Amino acid sequence: MAVLDLVFKRWPYVALAVSAAMLAIAHAFQTFGHLPPCHLCLKQREVYWAAMAVSAVAIAASLTRVGAPAPRIASLILAVVFGYGAYLAIFHAGAEWKWWPAPAGCASSGPVGAADLKAMLSGVAKGHFVACDVAPWSFLGLSMAGWNAVASVGLVGLSLTAAARQNASSRGSAA
Repeated sequence: MAVLDLVFKRWPYVALAVSAAMLAIAHAFQTFGHLPPCHLCLKQREVYWAAMAVSAVAIAASLTRVGAPAPRIASLILAVVFGYGAYLAIFHAGAEWKWWPAPAGCASSGPVGAADLKAMLSGVAKGHFVACDVAPWSFLGLSMAGWNAVASVGLVGLSLTAAARQNASSRGSAA
């Protein structure tokens, strides 16, 4: 139980490390697994960059005299950030499972734009298009987006628990 107490007490540090690890894992899949990200994958990565920024600001603020509430406030903001990440990941996984359509510009059957046709006719390579509604990898029945949804929901729960514990400990120390 002491490890969990430390995790919740230092949640901005842990959230920063977890977010960096998630970005490193995504980059490893891209670089070493040769799995280029689609548009929705890149959007999910932005969530972790935002979480790192929130965490870094909270850590810096907590080192000042007036920064005592920073970890609790950051934990609540991180819950919102990770909640948005969960939404994106669930949306992406649902598009992969064909529960709903992917955005038109990102679906494997999406329309071709005039710029795409012009580039094709001029022989200019526009890069490799990666469809958002096709899962290039899965483990135990879940794609990367599915696993990201699981992780994001867990991070929301951890962020809310950290905020609640930090609030309780601040009330306990004020008494």
